[in-house]
Amino acid sequence: MNIPQAFWLVPVASVVALSMAWFFFRQMMKEDEGTPRMKEIALYVRNGAMAYLKQQYKVVCIVFVVLCALFAFMAYGLNVQNPWVPFAFLTGGFFSGLAGFFGMKTATYASARTANAARQSLNAGLKIAFRSGAVMGLTVVGLGLLDIAIWFVVLNHFDSDGLISITTTMLTFGMGASTQALFARVGGGIYTKAADVGADIVGKVEADIPEDDPRNPATIADNVGDNVGDVAGMGADLYESYCGSVLSTAALGASAFAASASEGMQLKAVIAPMIIAAVGVFLSLLGIFLVRTKEGATMRDLLRSLSLGTNVSAVLIAIATFAILYLLGIENWLGLSFSVISGLTAGVIIGQATEYYTSHSYKPTQKISEAGQTGAATVIIKGIGTGMISTCIPVITIGVAIMLSYLCANGFDLSMSSVSLSHGLYGIGIAAVGMLSTLGITLATDAYGPIADNAGGNAEMAQLGEEVRHRTDALDALGNTTAATGKGFAIGSAALTALALLASYIEEVKIAMSRAEITLTDLAGNVIEATDATIPDFMNYFQVNLMNPKVLVGAFIGAMAAFLFCGMTMEAVGRAAEKMVQEVRRQFREIAGILEGTGTPDYGRCVEISTRAAQHEMIIPSVLAIIIPIVVGIVLGVAGVLGLLVGGLAGGFTLAVFMANAGGAWDNAKKNIEEGNFGGKGSFAHKACIVGDTVGDPFKDTSGPSLNILIKLMSMVSIVMAGLTVAFA
Repeated sequence: MNIPQAFWLVPVASVVALSMAWFFFRQMMKEDEGTPRMKEIALYVRNGAMAYLKQQYKVVCIVFVVLCALFAFMAYGLNVQNPWVPFAFLTGGFFSGLAGFFGMKTATYASARTANAARQSLNAGLKIAFRSGAVMGLTVVGLGLLDIAIWFVVLNHFDSDGLISITTTMLTFGMGASTQALFARVGGGIYTKAADVGADIVGKVEADIPEDDPRNPATIADNVGDNVGDVAGMGADLYESYCGSVLSTAALGASAFAASASEGMQLKAVIAPMIIAAVGVFLSLLGIFLVRTKEGATMRDLLRSLSLGTNVSAVLIAIATFAILYLLGIENWLGLSFSVISGLTAGVIIGQATEYYTSHSYKPTQKISEAGQTGAATVIIKGIGTGMISTCIPVITIGVAIMLSYLCANGFDLSMSSVSLSHGLYGIGIAAVGMLSTLGITLATDAYGPIADNAGGNAEMAQLGEEVRHRTDALDALGNTTAATGKGFAIGSAALTALALLASYIEEVKIAMSRAEITLTDLAGNVIEATDATIPDFMNYFQVNLMNPKVLVGAFIGAMAAFLFCGMTMEAVGRAAEKMVQEVRRQFREIAGILEGTGTPDYGRCVEISTRAAQHEMIIPSVLAIIIPIVVGIVLGVAGVLGLLVGGLAGGFTLAVFMANAGGAWDNAKKNIEEGNFGGKGSFAHKACIVGDTVGDPFKDTSGPSLNILIKLMSMVSIVMAGLTVAFA
């Protein structure tokens, strides 16, 4: 088929995004890295981060080879899989890993330059840190669109089975991205929190030395961890969400408009989410250039600076969506435009709600700081309660966004007919695209966080002076809030993407049944071909209803999987942190003069401990996330898998919001006291909040963020393994 001219905006946007990422990187590299001591510290961190990433990619490569061999056997041996899947799987994982690598390389070069710029002014430091974070955002969207564009052109040329086959095949490269993202998130999260918890327990609590003090042997490992967890991990995570939302919406569009009487409507529905994402690149760039601040800015001023860029981008993409869908001539373009806006609005609301519950500019976090006056126990109780309460707004927001996007897309038709249902599901998918369309700037605000954090650590270890440290502390506190907001956004986008993937699973089952030449009966009892069946036909054939015990058991397993995964990753952090604590204590005890500042700690040993622990501990939780959907599919069939995905989505989304927000609130409650409130640094309340922050570390940086990958990965595995599930059904 002929590819419309409008589609070529997608590869153009990809090239622009990657070119601007390169421009910002070169611009940052021209800045001065500071004093010899600052350069030395930055080199320690950079070498540690790259050494870890090299080890992680070795483990991931082994897993990818095994899975690729399995997919090849399913495709060429059993004939239950599309022959393109092994190749699509590999490219998805490769581009996801590449995005994380480029983002982390930039971050490790930017931290010292940010600290040095903060010697001049707050705005200079903010500008370098934020634009370096933008490299991560632009690289993710650039590589994502490039991967999508290449596969669309290739499959359009070689696959003659139509758009449904093309889009569902493209969707499978999302499993490669999901698998890579899970290893990056889990491994990076374990690494960073093993170092962070170890450094806090021995350094701040036992030895009573400041955070990022060069006397602490774990401080370099802690700074390395910020990069591997919150830059490489987050980049791989949102690369997966970004591609997953666009591809699942394209697959739903191919299905929803397959029978449309209007010429070319199906193709228009397929390329629409790609074009919206492409236009989002240009508007994200505009927002990035708007971010700046003034000297002496308060936390609210800094938040307002970042909000200006993200909100302007969001408003402009909302306006642009109407024009895009109108010019494409899509049926019900007005309703679909409002579906996109519902997704965009949901993203903004979730971000604002996360900011409210995690920033120390607002009461919830201030109350946790106040609880520190009565001890660590009340800090933990208050933080858990705040985290639980904070789930309310995101859950209701996502619920409203789902309903509005569904109804706007199908003309407010509640009949649940085949056409109404398929158009409504397309609306939910395009709402996810709307939420992620400005990812270029949204991810920039998130990647900014670890850069600012490392800049603060560099300033402390290089002893740059109180004024510089005050500026880097302001940038760091802002980074904590943007990181928490970014995690909330990532979790919210994962919920909408996973729901779109859930609908795409049915399309993949349809193709698998057609390949296996399995027929089914429709609602009237007539025998029909799988390719002609509607979604209600499938629900009836597989008995997907709440009275079917397979569905209920699957839902319970899905909810349990979220808690099991969190428990395993939390314990992994605990075990790794114990090793770190023992090592730091040993160095304080055996290396003469560390606490007096005359001895040099063995930073490399702590980096090695975190690296080994992360590599060892990440394997079982990650492999478990892949195995569960396969086993459920074989044992409980399609009905059980759909129950699993629903249970995992509902349980995982709520639990992820709770953990991310509780952890972020504990972290900023400590920062609030360090600014001089409730006794300031070294006070009883400060030590109590350090304990809360330590508990919250694996909440917000390991288990919570990993859950949004878990719910998407289970969906992706289910889609890729649909042929196997049907074969055993």
